[in-house]
Amino acid sequence: MTDDQVIALREKVNRAASSPLGRIVTGLPDRRARIEETRIDLPGRRLMLRVHRPKKADRKLPLIVSFHGGGFVGGTAAQNDWLNSHLAARCPAVVVAVEYRLAPEHPLPRPIEDGYDTVARIVDDADRWGVDPAAVAVMGESAGGTIAALVALRARKDGPPIRAQVLIYPGTDWTETVLEYPSIEENADNPTLSLSRLRAARKLSLPPTLDPRTVSPVKFDNLADLPPALVVTAGLDPVADHGRRYVERLREDGTDARLSCYPRATHTFLSTPGLVPAARPARREILAFLRERLRPGRQVGDERQRDDRHRP
Repeated sequence: MTDDQVIALREKVNRAASSPLGRIVTGLPDRRARIEETRIDLPGRRLMLRVHRPKKADRKLPLIVSFHGGGFVGGTAAQNDWLNSHLAARCPAVVVAVEYRLAPEHPLPRPIEDGYDTVARIVDDADRWGVDPAAVAVMGESAGGTIAALVALRARKDGPPIRAQVLIYPGTDWTETVLEYPSIEENADNPTLSLSRLRAARKLSLPPTLDPRTVSPVKFDNLADLPPALVVTAGLDPVADHGRRYVERLREDGTDARLSCYPRATHTFLSTPGLVPAARPARREILAFLRERLRPGRQVGDERQRDDRHRP
């Protein structure tokens, strides 16, 4: 496909995902949260943000910055409304979903720069955003999980302080060994992430001049002193072992890391809750982890009952 064809296909897929019919698959936003779109000015570019806030909040809230999946080539912040709005309402927190720049127009590392610069700018202007700069988390699915992990790695040295990272079926290896994991062979025929799509994402997003190790968290020499991580994987996902291996590396270097695998789930399952039942318990687990790290002392024991009553 030409670059223009890739861009046209991306726009078509994003329109479908945001349509009323698409919402049957991607899930309806939580009615207890409001969603607003705004823009943020960063050096040399302006990004769109999709901001989720609880409808009832009278104090500064934790900040969760969210990055969608799509192989650095596709996807849109709106595909995660089901998850992000629920976290905003139930944590509660301000959840900011970033429309980071995409390849082939904007190859790596630009999406990573967008992620880090957005987090840093919001924290610097915490009062205007109504967030607590000492209670910040990053979260991402698939390629967005790569971004979240790399933001946490950079913040370790340059700040701002991050207290938690949630990596949802993340791609952690974009080097030439990207396909050299047992789960790749075991799930090669899974339609939610074909090997041809994985190869295309790498080809389109990685310029020849970029060392792929710099955007592959699992290849970093030192993974110590990072915020606690919850890594959610899917048993039927070709890149399941990307997440598993990253957890092993984090633990080896002394970072608190949890691995949670949903054996009957597929890649993208948390952005397709209308198709995969595992999305609901996984969302509860993510909420409990973020509450634990961002709002210590809050109880989530009644979450299952409340979640069953409200089915956004």
